[in-house]
Formats: sequence, C-alpha cells, structure tokens
Amino acid sequence: MKGSFQIVLGVAMSRPEERREITDVRALAALAHPVRVALLNHLMAFGPRTASQCAATVGASPSACSYHLRQLARWGLVEPASGTDGRERPWQAAATGFAFRADLDDPAGRAVQQSLLAVQIEQDAALARDFLRRVDTVDRTWRDAAEFGRFSLLVTPAELTELVAALDREIRPFIGLTRSDAPADARPVHLELKAFPEAEPEES
Repeated sequence: MKGSFQIVLGVAMSRPEERREITDVRALAALAHPVRVALLNHLMAFGPRTASQCAATVGASPSACSYHLRQLARWGLVEPASGTDGRERPWQAAATGFAFRADLDDPAGRAVQQSLLAVQIEQDAALARDFLRRVDTVDRTWRDAAEFGRFSLLVTPAELTELVAALDREIRPFIGLTRSDAPADARPVHLELKAFPEAEPEES
C-alpha cells in the first residue's frame, strides 16, 4: 500500500486465523521496544506463556515481562489466555498475524517505522546468532533443513508486490498459531522476509 509501512508477524497452538491491522502510531510506538517485540514474537512462535516462562527467552525479569505484557495488552497486541487456573496467568498474542501500518507521509509515522523496524531487525539478527551459537547441539535433520539464503533480484515494484504475495500464500498454511495438522515432529521455526531496493552504486 503506497504511503504505508507493513510488518506481518505470524508464526504453535491451533487457533482460527485472525490477521489484525494496527495503524495507531501510539500503539506502534509502544511496541517499538526490544523486550516488547521479543515478547510478542515469542508468544506468536510458542503460544500462551506466563511472564515467568517468557523471562529467560527475552532476557528480562518476570516482573519486567509482566509490565511490558500489560503495556502490549493496553494496545490490543496481547491478551490473557482463556482457561487459566487462577495462578500466574498466561498471555497470548491477540491475533494470529499483525500488519503494522504507519503513514509514511507523516513525520511521526516515518519515525515509528524506523524505530520499530530497527528493533525487529535486531531481534531477527539475535535469533540467527543464537542459532549459530547452539548449532552443534541441534539435531542433524534440523541443521540440514535450516537455510540462510540471499538473493539479488531484478524486478519492478509490481513484480515485487506479487512475489511477496505469492510467498505469503505459500507460507500461510504453516503458520504455527493456526496450523491444526502439524506432524508430531514439527517445531517452531523462524522465517523472515525482507525485500527492498538496494542503493544504486555511485559513479566513480
């Protein structure tokens, strides 16, 4: 969409698909925090988790996680999971996929874009670095299946739009929060997609 910014987050517990669009710049600004992005990504990958269960993964204390989860809930990004037993409550992502859109014609929207994207890129890189650190402990079949590919394309904006849409259609049946037919040996996998025009080389 012209003049907009979009990240689609979606990845294990079967739920009806619900893709939610977030356009409130205040909500996007609230999300643009390393712990909050990590919490949302973790809930979307692994399903309902308590603040204590999230703590070790996101590198924050349980009390800090609880605070940040409440802030995410304030903006409709997470919610208490249903069917809790009254003890420490699990949280879940409020939808199975999010599109975050900021108006790029608005300076505040552009600032939110840069801030949120920068945090998400760092989170993605941290996940990749963590995999490389523990790769020797990963089962051989998963090591062989893992992929770090890079492609330099030559496309028009329309072709890139269609390519991304086609990839989304292929990926969507495997989204962890909505998949109901996953084999017993399936596990959460991080898959990311970045597509943007490269800078033109300067004339020498």
